[in-house]
Amino acid sequence: MSRTWIGRLCWAAVLLGLLVVGLVGSRFVLYLAMRVMLLAIFALGYNLLFGRTGLLSFGHGAFYAGGAYGMALFYLHLNPDPLLGILVGVAVAALLALVIGFFCVRHTEIYFAMLTLAFGMMVFSLIWNLREITGGDDGLVGIGRDPVFGVISIARDGQFYFLVLLCFALTLWVVHRIRSSPFGLILAGIRENHQRSEFAGVAVKRYRLAAFVISGAFAGLSGALGAMLESNTDAFSAHWSHSAEPILVSLIGGIQTFSGPVVGSAVFVVLREVIERYTENWMLWFGLILLVIILGFRGGAMGAIERRLGGGES
Repeated sequence: MSRTWIGRLCWAAVLLGLLVVGLVGSRFVLYLAMRVMLLAIFALGYNLLFGRTGLLSFGHGAFYAGGAYGMALFYLHLNPDPLLGILVGVAVAALLALVIGFFCVRHTEIYFAMLTLAFGMMVFSLIWNLREITGGDDGLVGIGRDPVFGVISIARDGQFYFLVLLCFALTLWVVHRIRSSPFGLILAGIRENHQRSEFAGVAVKRYRLAAFVISGAFAGLSGALGAMLESNTDAFSAHWSHSAEPILVSLIGGIQTFSGPVVGSAVFVVLREVIERYTENWMLWFGLILLVIILGFRGGAMGAIERRLGGGES
């Protein structure tokens, strides 16, 4: 059996396992699984920019917040169908990414990273200060889960879980298609040598901007679903510290692999949850353990597994 089919069977088993969790899992397990999937959506989109295109962004929390606040404001003022609210959140995040990306993709390496950090903190400051619109440091509360199409209830966590699972499965499919498409291969070529790509006639800035917007849209999807899960939003979702999460997740799982962000998300969320239960100094131990994982597994956990298996993309 080829590695491609083995990979497909593994992903089918993962999705089947998540489906079973939705049917029999306790409320806490469902909540934890949803947090893993939401972070994985965030990280999968981010890794199209970081792992595939080679651009390190410190401002992706702004797009997560764009999706969360876009969905929340639309819901609170118009009380829409949840799917329409999610689409609005994704659209707001993509538009924000288009505007910010237009200025950032003209630069590379540390200049690109610092520009995204600056823009991200500008968005954080705007959310913090526009209290009449965003609620300031209190955020927006009272985000409900109206029935989808007015018929399908998602009010309970056990029902909302399957909407998150559907979005997670769609994200896996879309990101995989992008990575294996000619567009994704061009992004990989830009990562390896953007000057040679330019000489070959590739509009490098346009491809970088497209990757930036797509990545921002997935961050917005994660943010919109996260706002529905927690029934609130907060300004710190746009903070640079939140932007660091998909970076850590990608490094833990492997930035050059498809499955790395998903594995990294599971490790990140579960490890943090376990450590928080045993010590008040959880941030210290959490940081030390993450440091050991990142330094101990060159190329991330999935990268190490791939090298042991003899290459290929997981």
